[in-house]
Amino acid sequence: MAKENKTQPSAELVEDFFNALTKPQMRADSLVLDAMMRRVTGYEPTLWSGIVGYGRFNYHYPSGRKGSWFGLGFAPRASALSLYLSLGGGEEPLALWLNRLGKFKMGAGCLYIKRLSDVDLTVLEELLTEAMAQNRQDPVLTEVLD
Repeated sequence: MAKENKTQPSAELVEDFFNALTKPQMRADSLVLDAMMRRVTGYEPTLWSGIVGYGRFNYHYPSGRKGSWFGLGFAPRASALSLYLSLGGGEEPLALWLNRLGKFKMGAGCLYIKRLSDVDLTVLEELLTEAMAQNRQDPVLTEVLD
């Protein structure tokens, strides 16, 4: 029997989550990212176990594993903003934007940015737009339109 994904949407208010952030720069950067991701995805945010997620996709892998995840998301962590771009396309399809982005780290579908002033925000929005488009074209994912 397949295990259920631990990351699930909650009823907690995203605004309360942002207001609880104790570092002023992290809160300010989170609000900028929130506005950007709303524009890019067309969705209102939902809190998924400490991750601010936009949109909802059902995934079903050939192995039989299935569940739900968000289209794009981010989490303000202690040392960086973790931006969740995809379930597994890797960074190569996003290289055109990553090469112009600025200072970041990358790993397993996540982009890590210490602060938004380290990156070009125009390039970041283009990159997020492309990542969302790729998620919408991924045959493993089905966008839930509700």
